[in-house]
Amino acid sequence: MDQIVKPKSRVGQLIAQLCPGGVEFRTLGEVGEFIHGSGLQKSDLAESGVGAIHYGQIHTHYGTWAKVTKSFVSEALAAKLRKARPGDIVIATTSEDDEAVAKAVAWVGDAPVVVSGDAYIYRHTLDPKYVAYFFQSEQFQHQKKPLITGTKVRRVSGQSLAKIRIPIPPREIQREIVDTLDNFTKLKAELEAELNAELEARRAQHEHYRAALLNVADRHQSKWATISDICEISRGRVISREYVRDNAGEYPVYSSQTVNEGIFGRIGTYDYDGEYITWTTDGANAGSVFYRNGKFSITNVCGLLKVRVKYVNTKFLTHSLAHIAKEHVSSGMGNPKLMSNVMRNIPIPIPPLAEQERVASILDRFGALMNEISAGLPAEVRARRWQYEYYRDRLLTFPEHVAA
Repeated sequence: MDQIVKPKSRVGQLIAQLCPGGVEFRTLGEVGEFIHGSGLQKSDLAESGVGAIHYGQIHTHYGTWAKVTKSFVSEALAAKLRKARPGDIVIATTSEDDEAVAKAVAWVGDAPVVVSGDAYIYRHTLDPKYVAYFFQSEQFQHQKKPLITGTKVRRVSGQSLAKIRIPIPPREIQREIVDTLDNFTKLKAELEAELNAELEARRAQHEHYRAALLNVADRHQSKWATISDICEISRGRVISREYVRDNAGEYPVYSSQTVNEGIFGRIGTYDYDGEYITWTTDGANAGSVFYRNGKFSITNVCGLLKVRVKYVNTKFLTHSLAHIAKEHVSSGMGNPKLMSNVMRNIPIPIPPLAEQERVASILDRFGALMNEISAGLPAEVRARRWQYEYYRDRLLTFPEHVAA
């Protein structure tokens, strides 16, 4: 018992007082019922009317509980559709990610809300927030996994969820756990906001410092040239995930993502060997610029620059393009692009080579420091999330009462 909840905690005291012999476990089907949502479509959603929860919003918008909805539907449509009552749990039953299947939000607003298909309403006799927190716990996830079906789209049925066993401490203990986790969630969110703000401030500082140094370089007897004047320009090739899987090796393949420096995978061959600049040509990260040195390949959503003149330092050019390339990204048809025909015409100031090397050296050192900070702050966020999940799971773990 001492390994589950500290005896001096309020929850521990209540357990010792109200259920010293352990806590009853029952299936979700025994203490509630699962009601399938109705045919609400995204196109039905509006900015006013009767509150509505679309299953996709459970994944992207809602946390553990909600008092107000993001979207609404007309009263005429609402009259035809199934609704969650205050205190019900709304569950998204499909996802491409097993962990996100059966993500739940407790509806604690004042009035019923419409619920879409691919979602279940769980109507029960427990504290709604307690149930929602249980749906996040490791013991729920462990019981849920064998019940998931489907291939690309993963899903779980209400009939299957009804088999999952949930600990049912007295209502007073449920409320105490909810209050504790609500407070802890608030503190975690505040800390994450502070850490993310710190990270954004450091990134802004880095950009400001880079801009200041490059402006000095610009004024330092610079001449101007376009990218096509100083670089060979090419583009990557189509490399599928299946190709990477079937040709695994040691050499990196870079793609459009900026996460993990855009490493798409590693294969046994390489297309380039040496000092290059790559940039993302298509998508949300269009215009992102990277320095490469070594053996590597790139996919067809990346461009490649090879400096072909002796009076340009490749690292200096990387920093210059990282500063200005985004200004040349177009967003036609909702798909940002920075294609080779635009890249080739971007003008770049070229100060003396010694000045380029000085600026590049300073910015490299500052960039290394920023990378350490950028790695450290997200790691701190992950650590706090792990701490929260560990604490939540401990609070939701009870010795089971066994009837004599």
